[in-house]
Amino acid sequence: MKKFLLGAAFAMALSQVNAAPDPNFHIYLAFGQSNMEGQGDIGDQDKTVDERFQVLWAADNGSCSGKTKGKWSTAVPPLAHCQGAKLGPTDYFGRTMVEKTDPQIKVGVIVVAVAGCSIKLFDKDQYKSYAQGQQSWMTQRINTYGGNPYGRLIEMAKKAQEEGVIKGIIFHQGETDAGDGSWPSKVKGVYDNIIKDLGLESDIPFLAGEVLRSGSSAGANQNIAKLPQQSKNFYVVSSEGFNQALGDGQNVHFTSQEYRDFGKRYAEKMIEVLGDKLKPAATAESSSSAAESSSSEVASSSSEAKSSSSHSHHGVSSSSEAGSSPESSSDAGTGIAQANHFAGGALTVNKAGNVQLSLAKATQLTVKIYSSLGKEVLDLSGNYTGTNTLVLAGRLPAGRYVVSAQGEGFKATKPVMVK
Repeated sequence: MKKFLLGAAFAMALSQVNAAPDPNFHIYLAFGQSNMEGQGDIGDQDKTVDERFQVLWAADNGSCSGKTKGKWSTAVPPLAHCQGAKLGPTDYFGRTMVEKTDPQIKVGVIVVAVAGCSIKLFDKDQYKSYAQGQQSWMTQRINTYGGNPYGRLIEMAKKAQEEGVIKGIIFHQGETDAGDGSWPSKVKGVYDNIIKDLGLESDIPFLAGEVLRSGSSAGANQNIAKLPQQSKNFYVVSSEGFNQALGDGQNVHFTSQEYRDFGKRYAEKMIEVLGDKLKPAATAESSSSAAESSSSEVASSSSEAKSSSSHSHHGVSSSSEAGSSPESSSDAGTGIAQANHFAGGALTVNKAGNVQLSLAKATQLTVKIYSSLGKEVLDLSGNYTGTNTLVLAGRLPAGRYVVSAQGEGFKATKPVMVK
């Protein structure tokens, strides 16, 4: 009976996290300069888009039909902003990902791109000074992203993580920095910041496209070719055969058809790199069942939890004074952890995503963190007393989880959002 109650409590906690990220909603970040903005004319064939392909609009300028900052919509071009952006590689990257992955998979993109910009614009330490020295037309485009394109990319990516899972990054930039031999390492620095700021796994693929081989910035391809030396997660997407150029006098932009073909190349490389990671995950219904099963296993094995490790070894800060005894919940006697308050202590979660355990006396607790799919991701079991703060940010990727704590006279299960 107790196993069932704990399982029910765990399922209830998961239901409170009803907006848990959909593992079958795959998100891709796209950033760069003008070729990532897209400079190709949008044809009739480009206006019909499968609803499985969505864009999270990142620009302040929402004059494009149906586009509102921070809102998802079907990915009809343009995808970057409304100040001259047209058809780009992200358009047919997303369409191809939808076409060549399981029908259960939905694809979302976030595009942040500024024509003519250096990689410095995406550097957290240099973007302000770089932006201040630019011409008014570029400043206007930078301001489209609140004056901080990198910051906007991260802001929107965090929002996207509430609904889906970031799978990869596509990138097209370098023409402006063709003569900078340190560009590859600067790109790696931006990548590292993205991974850290979003709490991503260290194996997120980063795909960089070559520039036109016959264009005025063709020398940038020498830098781009060196990117895989920076990280095993870096890959180059070839521009071989794209020689028509847009004919706008700059000889650096692709034609509409080349953007379509380039997008397909990005997608084919992403599919190759991700492999089985593109297979659909369990549905929400089966995940809920798995969560109940997982919580039952926790209940049956709690008596065997290890007691030798002190909670001070798990990144937990504690107060030497015992917390005051919270008011008992009417459910406390049943063992159902809905109220999370008991005669001997309390479990609470704050807005920062930290878990606080308050115990009136020293208690050996089995404390575990589970993903929204019911998988154990962190074990913080130990001997607790007084007020203890369990800091999860930086130890877990951003997202929704469930914390379960149980010991003598204490059982609690509660959802927690890690930001």
